[in-house]
Amino acid sequence: MFLPESDRYNYSKQRLESQIAGLFGGRIAEAIKFGPESITTGAANDIERATGIARNMVTKWGLSDKLGPLVYGAEEGEIFLGRSITAHKEISDNTAAEIDHEIRAIIDRNYKKAETIIKEHIAQFEALAEALIKYETIDKKQITAIMDGRRIRLIKPDGGHKKKTPSAGGDNKGHIVEEKLSQEILPEDSQTVEKIEE
Repeated sequence: MFLPESDRYNYSKQRLESQIAGLFGGRIAEAIKFGPESITTGAANDIERATGIARNMVTKWGLSDKLGPLVYGAEEGEIFLGRSITAHKEISDNTAAEIDHEIRAIIDRNYKKAETIIKEHIAQFEALAEALIKYETIDKKQITAIMDGRRIRLIKPDGGHKKKTPSAGGDNKGHIVEEKLSQEILPEDSQTVEKIEE
């Protein structure tokens, strides 16, 4: 679960930094899979959210070891990377530069953390991607199985049969709909995801 910036809950520094790392997961995975030259704009919102959390950690929540438990900038205006856009400037240029540096440090630290985690678990990453391509959705139990190095396969309770249902317009051709599926987690030590042949 990601933290909306407007919510008023107590979150630890560790949790916030883990959230920042998680937000960069998609961009890092894209770079690893397709190369840095093929990175897309798909992670734009994740980058914006990660930057917002880091900014608030430094300027609002007092979670910067270097700048301490102080609030920086005017509350009525947005502060981006340490610079207020309001008419009332409450911080010096030196402090603004320090804020920028601290935000950058938080982002860089957690980007590298996410990159290390993904590279260390590249086999699970590939297996998860394969499972999502094949099955479109997988649940927590199946994700845990894949992360543990096991494989999952799809089993149809009716023996793998499909049925046709009439289309909304009365066309007798209908469309293929699979019966309710159950997914069995196999204990075998494999990084691949298999589907039972129909």
